[in-house]
Amino acid sequence: MAIHPIEFRYGTAEMKQVWSEESKLIKLLQVEAALARAEADIGMIPGDAANTIAAAVDSVKLERVNEIEDEIHHDMMAVVMAMSEQCGAAGKWVHFGATSNDMLDTQLALQIKESIALLRSKTIAVRDALVEMADKHKTTVCVGRTHGQIGVPTTYGLRFAVWASEMDRHLTRLDELEPRAAVGQMTGAVGTQAAFGADGIEVQRRTMEYLGLGSVEVSTQIIQRDRHAEFVMWMANTVTTLDKICVEFRSLQRTEIAEIEESFGKKQVGSSTMPHKRNPIKSEQVCGLARIVRAMVEPELLNNTLWDERDLTNSSCERVIFPETCVLTDHILKLAEGIIANLRFFPENIKRNLELMGGLNMGEAVMIELAKRGVGRQEAHEIVRTSAMEARESGRHMKEVLMSRPEVTEFISAGEIEGVMDPEGYIGTAVEQVEAVVERLRGKH
Repeated sequence: MAIHPIEFRYGTAEMKQVWSEESKLIKLLQVEAALARAEADIGMIPGDAANTIAAAVDSVKLERVNEIEDEIHHDMMAVVMAMSEQCGAAGKWVHFGATSNDMLDTQLALQIKESIALLRSKTIAVRDALVEMADKHKTTVCVGRTHGQIGVPTTYGLRFAVWASEMDRHLTRLDELEPRAAVGQMTGAVGTQAAFGADGIEVQRRTMEYLGLGSVEVSTQIIQRDRHAEFVMWMANTVTTLDKICVEFRSLQRTEIAEIEESFGKKQVGSSTMPHKRNPIKSEQVCGLARIVRAMVEPELLNNTLWDERDLTNSSCERVIFPETCVLTDHILKLAEGIIANLRFFPENIKRNLELMGGLNMGEAVMIELAKRGVGRQEAHEIVRTSAMEARESGRHMKEVLMSRPEVTEFISAGEIEGVMDPEGYIGTAVEQVEAVVERLRGKH
């Protein structure tokens, strides 16, 4: 019986597979096999025993592990016993010198490494979708807003370029954190490697080399959770960027603004009672699920504050944190990429909103032009401010008010004011900025 929405509603098959019980078991067995090989390399256990242990990786069944765990109530020892059953006489060498978290934390590193690969590819897809939108709309002039109020013009391309650059920074962060997060250990009960003797450092090095992982420099019984917290915080940071983007999409899809719209299928239903509705449900899903991912940051930070060489408070917590955070982040990334790639734009509404304030939003352009022509900047600001107040109160167009004031017409003619107040001519270096971002990011990674 499915209970959690991840089981039936959210998440990609590939990320769910990484965090499945079957995948976890296979990775634990691979770590046991790698340890045996490393120990055989240095003569700690017989070579034929290591070969037998490695061959048993494909023979151990999850059902048998669960049967044993039901009896002994220890998940890692159940794996060791199930593997030993498949190894005959060589079974006495399974798990030799190791403690549970040598296996559990190292298999976790394998899961994190696989997860990072999936998250990286989807983050690239989101960034590239933003790059394409930035390029496509680099000259699409629109209203800029600050404090929810209409300001001077910007371009849609600049908005998308800002977001693309931000997603690219997340990729840089991911590349930087992977060597810190995807590390394993073979350090024994409290981190001293006493059970491995003088060869402990070499056992760890060779084991991780077989697994394609980095090694901890030092640890207690567990790998310190600052590494894992950094990974969880990366996911929280990344989905927050997507939350921000989708909040903007939702705002711009408001009926009164209506500049863009999520894709809407021919048979899609917007409301059970209001047939006309076309709701931004995908963007809302991104924003909602981002809250869950962010909520995982604090418990994972607290997982680093364990007693002495370790306690068990992190274990139950992380059984929820890692699969849920990775699956939801992966889902959000895939969902966001589809939203971005399939946005619908409404040029007539974009133009309407540019003209909505009757020229008031072009006040800065007039102020700057007056200052350039000899009026002091502060004086020009006051002229435009009082003109804007008069235009608001009288309901007249800003241009008309400005042209009625001698202190303006002395410097700017009626013919010139049209050009000064044209939104298309007041976007500064927006196009050049977008082109620079597009050139840098297109084809990267």
